Amino acid sequence: MDDVFKALADPSRRELLDSLNTRNGQTLRELSAGLDMARQSVSKHLGILEEANLVTTIWHGREKLHYLNAEPINAISERWIKQYERQRIGAIADLKTALESITMTETDFVYTTYIEASPELVWRGLTDPAFTRAYWGMTFESDWKVGSGIVVTHPNRGVTISDAEMIVKVSDPFTRLSYGWQAYSLEFTDAIKMDPADADHARGEVRSTVTYELVADGDQTKLTVLHTGFQPGSVVLPDISNGWPRVMAWLKTYLESGRYLEAA
Repeated sequence: MDDVFKALADPSRRELLDSLNTRNGQTLRELSAGLDMARQSVSKHLGILEEANLVTTIWHGREKLHYLNAEPINAISERWIKQYERQRIGAIADLKTALESITMTETDFVYTTYIEASPELVWRGLTDPAFTRAYWGMTFESDWKVGSGIVVTHPNRGVTISDAEMIVKVSDPFTRLSYGWQAYSLEFTDAIKMDPADADHARGEVRSTVTYELVADGDQTKLTVLHTGFQPGSVVLPDISNGWPRVMAWLKTYLESGRYLEAA
């Protein structure tokens, strides 16, 4: 938490966040071009923002892209904004709103959190049906080998989803997992009472891909979620961007509280 406040205290770093707020997923070169700072200074400030988890970086080929990350702002909200008078810290509240609304580009969503658990346990939290049902309310059935299919079941809605595009694309245990996201089938969109026009649009969209990256960091695991491959104007992406922070918060609470021992 101290790292977050320290990072936000510098006007140059706030200017960098403003730049990413305007357009997410920029390179160091792009960020430097829009600011009256030497590239080396920009790099240093970005490093501090990344240390505070306010910025997440993703390599795309040879380019390092920078994304806003709302997770630490959510943590500030939970610890401070809800306990004290909102009018006294309106600036933090406004920043929280800005970061929560801009955690994606037109085609991608990126989110990073730190969980006090080993990569092995976090991996199980993402792949074990008993675990995912406990905190997410849905199960993922697969042997998690590259090329294998995935069956997603929503027990509370009585819906099971599986098709040829729901397959494992990358499986590097405890480090990286990637698979085709579930289809927005008619049965599913009816179950969640999705607007009929949006449901038709969602069913016609190109299938997206979710990727988890796990990195050990002392007694924690840095977990980054990349949900990519959406079309510009996607009706699914806004729903996904609202859902992932909640799911990651549920996973973090579930693993850190020890509740997983009930399903282990």
